Amino acid sequence: MTSVTDLGEDASFWAQTRLVAAREIGTFLRSKGFWVGLVLIVAGLFAAAVLPSVFAGGPPSVAVVGPAAAQTVSGVDLDVREVADVAAARELVRSGDVDAAILPDAGGIRVLGMSSTPTEVVQALSTAPPVELLEPGAVGHGAQQLVIMVFALVFFLIGMGGIAIAQSTVTEKQTRIVEILVVTAPVRALLAGKVLGHTALAVGQLVVLAVAAPIALSLGGQTALLGVVAPALGWFVPFVCAGFVLLAAMWAVAGSVVSRQEDLGSSMGLVMLLVMGPYFAVMFFSGNASVLAVLSYLPFSAAVAMPVRMFTGEAQTWEALLSLGVLCASVVLVVLLASRLYSGALLQMGGKVALRRAWRSAA
Repeated sequence: MTSVTDLGEDASFWAQTRLVAAREIGTFLRSKGFWVGLVLIVAGLFAAAVLPSVFAGGPPSVAVVGPAAAQTVSGVDLDVREVADVAAARELVRSGDVDAAILPDAGGIRVLGMSSTPTEVVQALSTAPPVELLEPGAVGHGAQQLVIMVFALVFFLIGMGGIAIAQSTVTEKQTRIVEILVVTAPVRALLAGKVLGHTALAVGQLVVLAVAAPIALSLGGQTALLGVVAPALGWFVPFVCAGFVLLAAMWAVAGSVVSRQEDLGSSMGLVMLLVMGPYFAVMFFSGNASVLAVLSYLPFSAAVAMPVRMFTGEAQTWEALLSLGVLCASVVLVVLLASRLYSGALLQMGGKVALRRAWRSAA
């Protein structure tokens, strides 16, 4: 049975955690660097969505096969490239060298596209020929790659933002403020407050991006893409939040094992690798369904790999729920381990504290 004393201690712990979280949030909301970074991210999102349509130069490029197709595009504002056969035209479309191909068909011509109807090419023709797609999809291959890149980049930037946790921890140790803080609040409350505060900041940034993304896509004329990316954003936000908590606990440990800002670089290499690894892995293997499926169940890469698979339609809802469950279980385990290491290392001054020593000191 839970005693009144236990309830009081729990209430005190959460009250102290909220105070630390409020302190962290207030500190960073008053920082110009935080706002400049957020503005740059939003500006980059608008640039990625709008600039391609603004600077798209020249007419669409097409490959044509046979005299009938060549005659159809004669005098039409298209960049025409004549090829020998249908196989060569298909390869040019698949590789992205041309936007579409115009092929001979029974009684006329047909247009060959990659994953979505090449609207500009069809509109340039005097008639509306049938359209064949190599890989039917709601959006084009280029638009898919853009969204995948944005997902991976946002995760990278949010994850690297956790370095502020390590920096604030080192600052408190270097200035000896931590010795005052631990008198008024348990060490675990300090850790929980830092993680909670910076997670709230990360959620705020994600909400801003989730609101800005539809606006940017609409301004860029990507209405088809907007309808596909909206459900993916619904998965992206919880996955990134859970992934950030996972990384935040490790950033806190990286800061607790050193006592000077100059030494921080020696302790955060592993965490940086766990932030950059998923970014590069998803970017490099976005076209490999098997590798991406594996990445979507690994804790540190699931935060970006599974939302990407949901966006491309390669994963079912139950898969996303399973991946999120694995990620949340990993968060609990890592936070518990980080809590012990953080407690054991926080009050140890001098050189870098070995993890084994921190673990034993917290026993």
